[in-house]
Amino acid sequence: MTVALDSTALLALAIDGNQRRVVLDALGTDPVWSASALALAEALPAIDRLTDEAVLRADLEDAVRLAWDHLHVVPLDQRCLDRAAGLAREQPLGVGRAAHLAAAERMPAPVHFVTFDATQIAVALGLGWDVRST
Repeated sequence: MTVALDSTALLALAIDGNQRRVVLDALGTDPVWSASALALAEALPAIDRLTDEAVLRADLEDAVRLAWDHLHVVPLDQRCLDRAAGLAREQPLGVGRAAHLAAAERMPAPVHFVTFDATQIAVALGLGWDVRST
């Protein structure tokens, strides 16, 4: 079993609230945690949209990077990008969102996918995964 996080779930780990609890509960179900290489690149700029205070931004970035250090990072190699492009052609989502799903597919089954992005939830369910969200 694998717990796969997208960028919304990675960011939720750094913010107190209901979404953080959902992610922590999911991580507690399995010792194998993963994310696509894109997740960190998306989560860090999102921090800047959450607050204008430099100290809070730094604290959030530290928390995200600490969580990142505990994840298996799935590279966005050509195989992953090809699958993401295929998902984006078949499903109502962009390549960026599809990349998280394509990366999760590469992890050992069954996959528990954690996201707070509504467009990914339906696709992940269609792939037969357990989805954790709010």
